[in-house]
Amino acid sequence: MKGLDTWLMQQGLSIQKDQNVSGGCVAVSRRLTLSNGQQVFVKSMDKPATGLFRAEAAGLKALGECTDISVPEVIYTGEDCLILDYIETGERSGDFEQLLGQQLASLHQMSVPSFGFTLNTFCGSTEQPNLSTSDGYAFYAEHRFGYLARQCFEQQLIGKETLRGIESICNRLQELIPQQEPALLHGDLWAGNVMSDRRGLPILIDPAVYWGWPEADLAMTQLFGGFSHALYQAYQEVSPLERGWRVRFQIYNLWHLLNHLYLFGESYRADVMAVVAKYR
Repeated sequence: MKGLDTWLMQQGLSIQKDQNVSGGCVAVSRRLTLSNGQQVFVKSMDKPATGLFRAEAAGLKALGECTDISVPEVIYTGEDCLILDYIETGERSGDFEQLLGQQLASLHQMSVPSFGFTLNTFCGSTEQPNLSTSDGYAFYAEHRFGYLARQCFEQQLIGKETLRGIESICNRLQELIPQQEPALLHGDLWAGNVMSDRRGLPILIDPAVYWGWPEADLAMTQLFGGFSHALYQAYQEVSPLERGWRVRFQIYNLWHLLNHLYLFGESYRADVMAVVAKYR
């Protein structure tokens, strides 16, 4: 592993213990104990998409600028690996979800210049176009729903009728989604990307950050479950949501369903088609 070897040589360190860590579907993950006693978390790929680890590092650093959000510290970024501080996990505290809700609300209140981001990022191994855009409806129509719908169509994962249905939804976004200022989003906020540290406090991992609609970030928390009403109640105590937010989550999650269809195949096609049939 070129990047890891380079970093170890630069630091004058060697590996004393090497443990595989399960859970990732994109990169190989390892917990290393080094000759100075330090423990690090290493994600690696033989042939990663260009800029994948650089994008994740940029996302972690951006999230870390919010003082209420905890993320692993980025130690080293290479083309074939990402080295992070290893986080010792523990049982969730009793108010874990309340804290997470408050932290996400604080994150979404940070001012950002536009929709998009400073570079393209990745949701799983799917590249997310993040061209700076002043209009949120245009951004989501072109660089989220429309973009992935075209990718799925080209791979013959959806037909022309479904593609047209998604294009129709893109044209209706102003009717379906309330106006929102852009915010820094985690971007892939399912339960597997939220850890608890030794104190039982929330830690966010594996981001797919971009500047987007805050409700879109919350929507992902409901796609696969794992969170209770306490999270949303705590969020709204800091930053109230407009009425109908639970229903709108289905629209935002069309992006993630398309991504899962693109990455994992036809088992997600029926879910995509159900959303399209409801909102086209």
